[in-house]
Amino acid sequence: MYKNLMLFVLIIYFFSACQNKEPKQKARIRVKPNIIFIMADDMGYGEAGCYGQKIIKTPNIDKIAKEGIKFTQFYSGQAVCAPARCSLLTGYHMGHSYIRNNGQPKERNPITPFPGQNPIPDSVLTIGEILQENGYVTAAIGKWGLGSTGTPGDPNNQGFDLFYGYKCQVHAHNHYPSFLWRNDKMEQIEGNDGKSLRGAHHSQDLFTKEALNFIQENKDRPFFLYLPFIIPHLSIQTTDKFLDIYKDKIPETPYKHHGYLENPYPHAAYAGMITQMDDAIGQILNEIKKQGLNKNTLIIFTSDNGPAYKRLGGSDDKFFNSAGGLRGLKGDLFEGGIREPMVASWPGKIKPGTVTDLPFAFWDVLPTLCDVTGAAKPANIDGISFLPTLTGEGTQETHENLYWEFKAYGGQAAMIKGDWKVVIRDLSSKKKETSVMLFNLKNDKEEKYDLAKENPAIVKEILQEMKKARVPSELFRFPQLVDFYANL
Repeated sequence: MYKNLMLFVLIIYFFSACQNKEPKQKARIRVKPNIIFIMADDMGYGEAGCYGQKIIKTPNIDKIAKEGIKFTQFYSGQAVCAPARCSLLTGYHMGHSYIRNNGQPKERNPITPFPGQNPIPDSVLTIGEILQENGYVTAAIGKWGLGSTGTPGDPNNQGFDLFYGYKCQVHAHNHYPSFLWRNDKMEQIEGNDGKSLRGAHHSQDLFTKEALNFIQENKDRPFFLYLPFIIPHLSIQTTDKFLDIYKDKIPETPYKHHGYLENPYPHAAYAGMITQMDDAIGQILNEIKKQGLNKNTLIIFTSDNGPAYKRLGGSDDKFFNSAGGLRGLKGDLFEGGIREPMVASWPGKIKPGTVTDLPFAFWDVLPTLCDVTGAAKPANIDGISFLPTLTGEGTQETHENLYWEFKAYGGQAAMIKGDWKVVIRDLSSKKKETSVMLFNLKNDKEEKYDLAKENPAIVKEILQEMKKARVPSELFRFPQLVDFYANL
C-alpha cells in the first residue's frame, strides 16, 4: 500500500512539474515580428508635418514619429524610381546595384499594354525572398517597377506571395487605372477608364482595402507587408473627401501647365493626395491595434526620392517647401533629390520620441530587416543594419561612406564621407563643363557653399574612394564616369 501511495504521489508530482514547465517553454519561443514597410512616391523631405510641413496635414505619419523614431539623414538609393526600389529590396548602392536608372526593356512585353521597366534577374536576391524563406507570408501592394508579368523580375518571382497594383511605372501615372494586376491577372476596375482625371475608384483606396484584408487574413502568422504607394507622384488626383479639406482654403496660383493630366485645383489636390495617403496609414495603424498586433509589428515609412520640379503636372515644390529647404529635387544627387523622410515605430522596442542624425540609406533596409527577423544576411551587400539605432541596444555600425551614381539628368555622382559630400555634375552635358563640388553637410545641409577650391586634398581623397566604390554595369553603361575616374 505504501509503495502504491508513493507511486501515486510521484505521478502527481511529475504531472504537475510538466504542467508548470510548459508555459516557461512557450515563453522562450521567439515570436517573429510583423513588418510593414510603407513608401511614398516622390514625396519630399519637407512634406510631412514632423519634418516641418506647414500646409499639408499628416497626423498619422507624425504619430509614427512621435511614438517611435525619426531619422534626419536618411537617403534613398537613387534620385528616381526604379533604381531606388532595387537598392531598397536588394541591399546594394548604385555602384553595385543591378538597376541604376529608369528604363524599359528593348523588347515589348506582349502580355501587358504597358512597357514595364528592366527586370531584375533570378540571380538578384530580394528581402521578399529572404523573409519568404524564413517563414513569412509576403505581399507587395502599390507600384513595383522592377519587372513585369512574364519576366524574372515579376514580384511573384522575387519573393512576394501576393502582388496587387501597378507593375509598370508608366501605368501608375494615372491614379484611376482601368485595371490593376493581382499577381499575374489583370483585374478590370469598373468605372475607371485609365485616362481621365476622375473615376469611380482611386488606386490609393484600393491599396488600402487590400492591405487591410492582408493584415486580417494573416494576423496569426508573421507577415511582411511592402506598401510602395504611388502618392504623391503625378498625375495630381485625389477624391472629393480629401480635396475638400484644402479647396478654397489654400490659394491656387496661375501657371503654364505641362506634363500629365491637368487638375483645376493643383495645390488643393496635391495636398489632398498626401493627406489621403496619411489617412490610409492611419487605417493600417488602427487595424494593427485592433488585431492586437501593434506590439509585435515594426512599421516604417519613407519616400523613394525627392519631389517633382518646375510645376510639372501642376506640382509646386516652392509653394509647399517640398524639399524642406534642401537643394535639388527629383533627379538630383543634391540632398533634395535623395534625402528622405523616414520614421518608424515598434511599441516596446523603439523608445517614443527618438531622433537620430546618423546617416543611413535604402541599402541598409535589407540587413536591418534580416536582423529584425533573425534571417541570415547575404554576403557582400553594401548595407549595414540600423537595428541598434531603432532599439537603442547593441553597438551601431556606421558607414565609412555613402555612394551614388546617376547617368541621367546630365550625368552625376556623389559620395558622403563623414560631414563631407562631393557632388560631380554635368558628366554627360554637351553644353556645360563637368563640375566637382564639396559641401560640409554638418554646417551646410542646404549645399549653398562649395568648398572644393579651399579643400583640394579632401576632394582628391573622396574622389579616389568614389572610383573604388563601383563596378561597371553592362545594362547601365556610364562611359563618361568611367573616363572621369580614369583621369583622376
